[in-house]
Amino acid sequence: MPDRPSFLVRRKYLDYFAARGHEEAPSSSLVPQNDPTLLFANAGMNQFKDVFTGKAQREKRRATSSQKCVRAGGKHNDLDNVGRTARHHTFFEMLGNFSFGDYFKKEAIGFAHELLVKEYAIDPKRLVYTVHESDDEARGLWKAIAGVDDSRVIGLGDKENFWAMGDTGPCGPCSEIHFHQGDNMPCVEETAGRKCLGPACDCDRWVEIWNLVFMQFEQLPDRTRRPLPKPSVDTGMGLERLCAVLGGFRSNYEIELLRPLIADVEKLSGRAFMPTDYSEGSPSVSMRAISDHARAAAFLIADGVFPEKTGREYVLRRIMRRAIYHGWLIGIKQSFFAKIAGHVIDEMGDVYPELRERRSTILEVAEQEERKFRETLERGVKILDEEAAKLKSKVVPGDIAFRLYDTYGFPMDLTRVVAEGRGFSVDEAGFDAKMDEQRKRGDFAGSGEAAVEGVYQKVADRVGATKFLGYDTTSAKSEVVGLIAGGQEVDRVAAGTKNVGVISRETPFYGEQGGQVGDTGVARGPRGVFTITDTRRPVSTMSVHVGELTDGEIRVGDTLELAVDAERRDAIRRHHSATHLLHWALGQVLGDHVAQKGSLVAADRLRFDFSHFGPLTVEEKRRVEDLVNARILRNAAAVTEVLPIADAKKAGAVAFFGEKYGDTVRVLTMGESKEFCGGTHVSRTGDIGFFKLTEETGIAQGVRRLEAVTGEAAVAYVRRLEKELTDSAELLRSSPLEIASRIGKQQSEMRDRDKEIAKLKAQIASGGGKEASSAPETAGRYQFIVHDTGVGDPKTLREVADSYREKVKPGVVVLAGSNVEDGKVAIVCAVSSDAQDKLNAGEIVTLLAKAIGGKGGGRKDMAQGGGPLPEPGMKSLIDAWKTTVRQYIESRS
Repeated sequence: MPDRPSFLVRRKYLDYFAARGHEEAPSSSLVPQNDPTLLFANAGMNQFKDVFTGKAQREKRRATSSQKCVRAGGKHNDLDNVGRTARHHTFFEMLGNFSFGDYFKKEAIGFAHELLVKEYAIDPKRLVYTVHESDDEARGLWKAIAGVDDSRVIGLGDKENFWAMGDTGPCGPCSEIHFHQGDNMPCVEETAGRKCLGPACDCDRWVEIWNLVFMQFEQLPDRTRRPLPKPSVDTGMGLERLCAVLGGFRSNYEIELLRPLIADVEKLSGRAFMPTDYSEGSPSVSMRAISDHARAAAFLIADGVFPEKTGREYVLRRIMRRAIYHGWLIGIKQSFFAKIAGHVIDEMGDVYPELRERRSTILEVAEQEERKFRETLERGVKILDEEAAKLKSKVVPGDIAFRLYDTYGFPMDLTRVVAEGRGFSVDEAGFDAKMDEQRKRGDFAGSGEAAVEGVYQKVADRVGATKFLGYDTTSAKSEVVGLIAGGQEVDRVAAGTKNVGVISRETPFYGEQGGQVGDTGVARGPRGVFTITDTRRPVSTMSVHVGELTDGEIRVGDTLELAVDAERRDAIRRHHSATHLLHWALGQVLGDHVAQKGSLVAADRLRFDFSHFGPLTVEEKRRVEDLVNARILRNAAAVTEVLPIADAKKAGAVAFFGEKYGDTVRVLTMGESKEFCGGTHVSRTGDIGFFKLTEETGIAQGVRRLEAVTGEAAVAYVRRLEKELTDSAELLRSSPLEIASRIGKQQSEMRDRDKEIAKLKAQIASGGGKEASSAPETAGRYQFIVHDTGVGDPKTLREVADSYREKVKPGVVVLAGSNVEDGKVAIVCAVSSDAQDKLNAGEIVTLLAKAIGGKGGGRKDMAQGGGPLPEPGMKSLIDAWKTTVRQYIESRS
């Protein structure tokens, strides 16, 4: 691994900036934890967004990273282009260096030039620099530092060289560095008879390899900009592009991060990869798509995303199914995607250990998704071909595209790919109209902390972070620094006001976070009493006590006596600590693929969602319970430490999926369990008391949910079970420990009785063991019997009719019976084998059932039906049916 080109390129970048005072930051998860506007991490600056906006602080004002990124879905979506171009990817790595109010343009440009020209030894004559047309400072710096003239520094407009975080907030000009691949590369402009636009052109003569963003202004709601007090720098350079340039390749897909994956596809398909072939339907297009999508899928699954029908899970499903379709398209008939994903793990697991840690999960999910999709792929393609053959135009209607999605799991982009390969387009507006209801489920709802731009954010900006005292106490005094009522900030609140938000400078109340519910209790001030029904964190740094003012009034500036409901807090602590032990125990029993996918920690129970591919067996549940309770009995100390996040990871602490962590973290250690956690916990494991699983369900593909109780809640649960057993024992007239054997005995007796009852019913239906009271009648060359058995059980009627069929050869048996309780008539008809060329049991039953307003049908040899019992009764009905059967037979004789 250390001698591979991509490793050396990545390492040289990070080492270069580390030697210049930059703290090396590990890549954040692909699932953003601090930005609800993003579907996936798509740039190196994502994890530093709060630092750039001033909401968070870092000890060091310089950082560097290699950030894993996905651009598929949402605003940044390159999925449709993957495979068709030399450089588009859904997954890629972004190298970046960042200045948080430290250095600015001069140093950033100097670093970039030195690294590219001296460290990477790129020919400076092949580099051209673009700047914003108004940025004379950057233009002058490039000319001075790189020693180039005006022809090598090109000014462009906002579209190309201005960056903004959003409609408001930090923004500024940027400078891009472009590498010239050669004028022998084709240019779409020259093909059309126009001049190549240079770095602004869409042709492959120029490759943008690095973008330096100078955060210089703050954009205000009125679209005006004012200078930032501390200008910053955010840069990004795609590792794959840089490796291609350094290796002399014209395409990212020829570098060693991707070419070995393509080689796998070549072997599986028996097709050859042509690096310069981008034609529609080319096997090379499919090979690029498969190699890229295997990387994206492996990394997304490792970060806890599983293919499903909504949000980012749906995007992963689209990526995987697009790859599987491309494999099918080039003739790979056997399952292959897990093999390619496994190669990704082998190639990149040393740099990103989460791939190796989640190997079994990645492979299992890949295999399951391919198996599921292959079951419907051929059928879906066939339907599309059949429908296309009927069309008068070259547009596939939206309702057909929707049916393929809804019934066969075809993502819209896959339908588009299949259709385009056959010369068709798709009515996507019609598809969208059909998708309106499903889209409500599929819309991305955000993640991490809420994007609060209103009143709570304003208060937080003014008063700063709330100091949490609850690790050490459940009561404290603190000053009121903010009051919220009716969605507005107020100075005072009077008695009777509900849904009030009270913000104090510090608090012992835990605000809901990380699955742990918020504390409740009471606050008493000099003028009133406030009942706290919940504690929330509408802004990550600020706790808000929510409830009703039950007496007097509260004013900003009052000092409150804050008292948490300690008994409820203790119950929550027990469940929270037990959640950590449960997580550890599941890993021991099921394997290292187990990863936390969500949790709820309340006073009455805990809920834990985790990755696993099937229900737990009774034995597995028992082993999990035994492991947790054994750790409780050991009464080990629950030790919490506050550590730098890098040190915490080195110590083996596990981060819970979905949580946001700062530069320092609280690490909870209880025996073998060591995890990041900012919640409240017991002092010793023995304080949990007793642990009992109560329920297990599946909530998504590859995700299971366990619920459990501890302490007094566990005792109450066991007592409910005990009462059920005792009550059941009394009904069975046995002891609680004999219930299973007593039920088994009774079930055996019931089976014997059912057999006897069925036997008696058959005897009754056949005339009490004698011949049917109605002797066979003749119609033409056939015999027939129409008989009221007195038994309304269709199963019994079928058995008797089957035996009588042989006694009327050639002929027909019609048996009927009524059920007095529901007023229904059951009918069964059987036709002997030598009469089935002319007579059809299904037709006969249909005629008879229709005569009484019922329904019936079946095969030619045996059929059944029924309907309401007519007013005259069975005798008149049987006589009428005999006439109908006779007429039917005579019409076919």
